Amino acid sequence: MAEFSLPKNSRVEPGKTINAANGAKRARRIKIYRYEPDSEQNPRQDTFEIDLDKCGPMVLDAIIYIKNELDPTLAFRRSCREGICGSCAMNIDGTNTLACTKSTASIKGDVKIYPLPHMPVHKDLVPDLTHFYAQYASIKPWLQSDSPPPPDRERLQSKEDREKLDGLYECILCACCSTSCPSYWWNGDRYLGPAALLQAYRWLIDSRDEATGERLDALEDPFRLYRCHTIMNCARTCPKNLNPAEAIAEIKKMMLTRTL
Repeated sequence: MAEFSLPKNSRVEPGKTINAANGAKRARRIKIYRYEPDSEQNPRQDTFEIDLDKCGPMVLDAIIYIKNELDPTLAFRRSCREGICGSCAMNIDGTNTLACTKSTASIKGDVKIYPLPHMPVHKDLVPDLTHFYAQYASIKPWLQSDSPPPPDRERLQSKEDREKLDGLYECILCACCSTSCPSYWWNGDRYLGPAALLQAYRWLIDSRDEATGERLDALEDPFRLYRCHTIMNCARTCPKNLNPAEAIAEIKKMMLTRTL
């Protein structure tokens, strides 16, 4: 029988433990993935026991408390704290989500926090999103039109055409969907992934855009679009309740329609 194991330097080892102060009434253990790229040591999992009465109700509040009060070396991204910017996307309790909108009360047992999966890690909870953003840029996420804009007003569209963009424009590029997708794990170098393809569809159906043919030509590739196998992890994990799988299916339908 074959036996498989992780490379030695990728195994997560036990880290330090910091207990809550005596008298803490609402103590909760937070286990956080730690990685120091310059130390040449294995990643570790540090355990921090904190008093929830001393911080806010969200996981991000607990992380900020740990950095401010217990370990200033902890690295993570955050900005708006309102589920708008997507900066604090992490794997929390086994699911990719936003730390600012995930409450600690919704998690049973220890709160386990890791960076987004299957991406290079700069440090601790900070993944390298360079390739993810390059793929987003490749779909040319801006209005393309040869027609000159009206001199005295914006480019208008009907209410019905505007409603077609609902469920698409709300994407905050947090990468939760793409990093939850097995097809993206396997072929991330060539498959664009749910986030970029959802954004591509947003421009494909914009009535003001005049580059539909060119956009479809750019996606006509065995890997860029067709590696999606409708696993649906993207729709399950999206913190904005969007459905990238549906958008990808609609792009495939557009591809088929233009060949008939």
